[in-house]
Amino acid sequence: MLEEQNDNLLRTENDTDGNTAQHEATEPTVATTEQQTDTHAQAVEAIAATNAAESEEATPTEELQIPMQDYEALPLEDLVAALKDFVSKDQPLAYKEHIEEIKKAFLAKYNHLIEEKRTAFLAENQDPTEDFEYHSPLKAQFDSYFSKYRELKNNHFKSVQNNLKANLEERLAIVEALKELIDPQANIKDILKPFNELRERWKNAGPIPKDKYNHVWNNYHFHVENFYDYLHLDREARDLDFKHNLEQKQKIVARVEALVHEEDVAKAFRELQDLHRIWKEDIGPVSREHRESIWNRFSELTKQMHDKRELLFENQRAVENDNLKRKEEIIAQIEVLATEKVEAHTQWLAQIAKVEALRNAFFEAGKVPAEVNEATWNRFKTAVRNFNTFKNSFYKDIKKDQNDNLNKKLALVAKAQELQESTDFAATTPIMKQIQEEWKTIGHVPRKHSEKIWKDFRAACNHYFDQLKAHQNDENNEEVVAFENKKNYLEGLRTFELSGEHKSDLDAIKLHIETWKNFGKVPFPRRHIEGKFNKILDALFEKLSLSKKDTDMMRFANRMDQLSESNDSRKLDSEKIFIMRKIEEVQNEIFQLENNIQFFTNTKNAKKENSIVLEVRKNIAIHKEGLEVWKEKLKQLKSITIE
Repeated sequence: MLEEQNDNLLRTENDTDGNTAQHEATEPTVATTEQQTDTHAQAVEAIAATNAAESEEATPTEELQIPMQDYEALPLEDLVAALKDFVSKDQPLAYKEHIEEIKKAFLAKYNHLIEEKRTAFLAENQDPTEDFEYHSPLKAQFDSYFSKYRELKNNHFKSVQNNLKANLEERLAIVEALKELIDPQANIKDILKPFNELRERWKNAGPIPKDKYNHVWNNYHFHVENFYDYLHLDREARDLDFKHNLEQKQKIVARVEALVHEEDVAKAFRELQDLHRIWKEDIGPVSREHRESIWNRFSELTKQMHDKRELLFENQRAVENDNLKRKEEIIAQIEVLATEKVEAHTQWLAQIAKVEALRNAFFEAGKVPAEVNEATWNRFKTAVRNFNTFKNSFYKDIKKDQNDNLNKKLALVAKAQELQESTDFAATTPIMKQIQEEWKTIGHVPRKHSEKIWKDFRAACNHYFDQLKAHQNDENNEEVVAFENKKNYLEGLRTFELSGEHKSDLDAIKLHIETWKNFGKVPFPRRHIEGKFNKILDALFEKLSLSKKDTDMMRFANRMDQLSESNDSRKLDSEKIFIMRKIEEVQNEIFQLENNIQFFTNTKNAKKENSIVLEVRKNIAIHKEGLEVWKEKLKQLKSITIE
């Protein structure tokens, strides 16, 4: 309580005649500080210490205070824009707290972005000699604005240090000049003017180093009060000065009384600091009778403001402690994720999404107590870094797989490019389709190669199938012509009559079959015309006196020719399987019948075959004849090749 102490100094003086005289500001008690409570002293000392520190920093401030935002919740673009806005203001140093919070939030988010880019790079690049690089225009803009701010800040504080030193020398000189003014032999009116000039110089002297602040201020006020108490200052002039000082201090007290009810406690407390500075720096002492009472009122109001501020801080600390618990829970969850091993890329994507959500929640959780802010931040960074390291190790392990996949796909590209000009469509089309299916089964490749090899592969496949489509279009036109020819021919065939001459009739039927085949394939939706032709043939074969075997083989040969022309390998394979099963069934039947014959030949009447045995032998002969037909069909079927 410097003001109180300096307003209550005990002073006496020797008059010019050598007699001791006591002025009106007679001996006050010196126990005033003891009458103040400890809380009053703490409140006043807190403001005095803050003012002393701020006097050294001498950071420019503006009357309008900008509320602190939750910068951790803003994206990088908005952080850069906010920094630009503050640096572009007339007094950017007035917003140093905002700028420092922006810097911390930006670097945290940017470092996280770098980790994401590094992870993607490691997952996509197989070349161990290739170094990771990432350049962001936002980072360049941020560095430019912050460099400008740092330059302004450095220049400002160099200037401040020089000013502090010069101001200290000025204030010490003022104190020395005050000492020189105290001359019992001097005329009061002659020294009153220089005294007022020194007081004015003091008001304009500016801030000094904080470690010198209280000492120099106490010295100054001690000698100011000496001037009042020891010089032969006329009562009227002194009382007028006391009265003026009292009025000024009463105005300050009245203002503080209003500030006690101000809702914005932080704003009110900042103004209270300024009022304390004015009380000490700009206003002189008051008369003894008012000295203690006005100081007590001022300190009591200061205590009330201080208590409101402490209550605000307590509430803020409660919120900050809740934020701390939330952030510690988030960090713990990230630490767990940094140990959970997963084996698939999709699973890692889920893990990354979880960490990203937790990271955003951390930034949105709000401020924590200042004393643990750095430790909490470091623990968070360590947890995220450990997760990224753990994650990166997985992507390093899959590099080899991606490189193998790249080599496999490059081989398929080469094969597709080799076949893309082929005109052997029957042989090449299945291979091209197989290549496409195989491509689908191969996993991921490094992203920097993915687009190029896909374009190359797709171009080769598209080129081949475009040629195939054009070829099929040509074939379709031929098939339409073939259908029309067969349709017209079928109408004429309906009126064909056999002559009765076996050989000539057989040759005529064979000629009809050969002519029909030479017309070629018909469009698939019009294949029903083949069935109509086969019905006419069946009717002709029935009229023709051919053996069952010859008739069956001619019909089969005609049907196989049609399947061959359709290039339907699936139907031909099905027919082959059917015939092989029939051959097996007939062979088994023959084997069973022969076993039965063996049974009868071992009986007493074996020499004389009965009707049952004869019937079995007849069946065996029929089955063997049928077996030869099936074998001949299989032989013909195997000779067919699909073009």
